[in-house]
Amino acid sequence: MQSLGVIDIGGTTIKFAVWQDQQLVAKTKVTTPTTLAEFYTLLTTQVAQMKRDYQIAGVGISSPGAVNKATGIIEGASALPYIHNFRIQPELQRRFELPVSMENDANCAALAELADGAGKQVASLCFLIVGTGVGGSVIVNHQIWHGAHLFGGEFGFTLMNDHQILSEVGTAVAVAKRYNASHPAQPELDGQAVFELAAKGDTDAQAEVQVMVRALARAIYNLQYSFDPELIVMGGAVSNNPHLLPAINDEIEKLRATVKIASIKPDVVACHFTDEANLRGAVVDFCQTYLDIQK
Repeated sequence: MQSLGVIDIGGTTIKFAVWQDQQLVAKTKVTTPTTLAEFYTLLTTQVAQMKRDYQIAGVGISSPGAVNKATGIIEGASALPYIHNFRIQPELQRRFELPVSMENDANCAALAELADGAGKQVASLCFLIVGTGVGGSVIVNHQIWHGAHLFGGEFGFTLMNDHQILSEVGTAVAVAKRYNASHPAQPELDGQAVFELAAKGDTDAQAEVQVMVRALARAIYNLQYSFDPELIVMGGAVSNNPHLLPAINDEIEKLRATVKIASIKPDVVACHFTDEANLRGAVVDFCQTYLDIQK
C-alpha cells in the first residue's frame, strides 16, 4: 500500500501521522484552532508536508460528530461547531488535491480494534467508549452500522431510569459529580481521585463507583441482547482502570442470574489501542472507502 496521511480531529488537539509500512510514523499533534480559516490553514500545511516528505496517496480523517459519508457533511454537534453542516469532505479534498475519507471518531476506533486489535478475530462487535460521556460503534460483518439517522452506536443516550441516560450515570465524570455533591464541605475531586478513594476503602466513593459499574453492566447486557455481537470492546475509563472491567463482568453475572433465560454471557474485553486508535481506524476507513487502494 502507498503511504497515507491520517488526521484525528479532537476538541483540544488535532493529531497527524503517516501510515507507512503498516505503522504510524511522523506523528505530531497541534492545538485545535478556534476558527475554520485557521483549521484549513493548519490541515493544508500539514498535508502539504506529508505529500512532500512521504508522497501520500490520500488522507483519512477521524472526526467528531455524525459523519454523513454520502454528502460529506458532518451532522450533529461537537466541541467544534465550525466543522458542521456544510460539505467539508469535498472541500478538504479540493484543498488537499487528494482523495479524502472521513468517519466518526468512535467508529474509527472500532475499526482499528476490528482490524488489528481486540476484535481482530471476529466479524461483529460493539465498541463502547467511556469518557466525558459514553459513545460507541456497532460493527456488523466488518462494516459500520451507521443507522437510519447516523446515530448507530450512540449508546450514551440509553435510558437508565425515568430521567437519566447512560452518559449521565456511567462515567467517571458522573462519579465525581455525585461524590462532590454529597461532600460539599470537601475540595472537589475528579473521577480518578474518587476511584483512588474507593480503592483505599472509602465507602461513599465505593458506592458511587458501583453506580457507574451497575449502569455500564446493564448497558452491556442490553447491547448483547439487542445486537448479539461476538464481542464487546470497551475503551476510555475502562482501559485506564484495571479494576473496572472485572467489576463490570461481576455485575453482568448478577444480571444474568436474575434473568434465568439469559443464556448468553457477553464477551467483554478492554480495547487494545488507546491514543492511536482513531488514526489507525482512519486508515481502515480510507481503505474501505477507496477499494482500489489495497490495505
